[in-house]
Amino acid sequence: MSINGLRKSSQQQVDGARSRTPFDLLQEHMEDILGTGGVLKEVVHPGDGPLVPTNASVLMHYSGFLEYSDLPFETTTRSKHAQFFKLGRDVTLIGMELGLLTMRKGEFSRFLLQPHYAYGDLGCPPFIPAASRVLFEIQLVEILDSGLVDQFFQMTAEEQNEVPLSKLLEAVKTLRTLANRCFKQNRYDKAKEHYKKALELLDNRVMHNDVEHQEVQAALLPLFLNLSFTALRLENPQKALKYAKSALDVDSTSTKALYRCAQAYAELRDFESAHCCLIKAQAKRPFDEDLNNLLKRVTLCCKDNLDKEKDFCAKMFPGFQNNDPNK
Repeated sequence: MSINGLRKSSQQQVDGARSRTPFDLLQEHMEDILGTGGVLKEVVHPGDGPLVPTNASVLMHYSGFLEYSDLPFETTTRSKHAQFFKLGRDVTLIGMELGLLTMRKGEFSRFLLQPHYAYGDLGCPPFIPAASRVLFEIQLVEILDSGLVDQFFQMTAEEQNEVPLSKLLEAVKTLRTLANRCFKQNRYDKAKEHYKKALELLDNRVMHNDVEHQEVQAALLPLFLNLSFTALRLENPQKALKYAKSALDVDSTSTKALYRCAQAYAELRDFESAHCCLIKAQAKRPFDEDLNNLLKRVTLCCKDNLDKEKDFCAKMFPGFQNNDPNK
């Protein structure tokens, strides 16, 4: 090759390197998870455990970026809490869903999506230009096999009873975990919905022996307590009392159930009943700070009510306080 030919070839290589975009450079270090180049993946921090199952619910943070932009066009990281997304329903980009199916709990990865696995040839004006590649950074916090829950609610009660109890308890645990997350996010109505679904599965169960009965009762107790607490947050003390009493029916020695009863009674201004529950609970947990603080408040309210009753009687019946009981 001539000197001029070498110079021309060298210049073409330099020009080619200069024409490569940030996404072009990034994809050199990424894995082609489909074998088509449509979805590329880079694991930043590996996770552990099994892969995300089909139809699962995943708790995650994510941010989406366009090329040449340091600011995300969409992100959940500004939210205080990570969000749950149901695969096949809440995840609208096929490339993101396919990427999630390759992830494990605790993993943080980047995914580069070609247009046909993201927003297509038309894009999503005005935010996403036509035929844009997009980069998603995803942090997978938790995986719940909500597909199992879906299967149970597609069955009749008779079909549910043919499934091993261990599978049903797994579905109940998933629903309770979902509900607990919603509760922590102050989404009390949604939490109540998940707790009640779990309760429905257990109510439909026919127990065949004492062992199964004990396992179901053990699963019912925390659900009744959770529902009682949720009802208190929703300012419905009557319901809170109902669920707390149901918890006591399961375990009459439960201090948490007694405490929830006391909270509900106090909201209903039945301070004597609240005081009675707290005294029983205190006998089992004498150093519980929350319990003792509520007991102090309830005791003061009982005394205040008694003083008001005495004042009322003194006004209605003059000389009431001076009556000699021995006369």
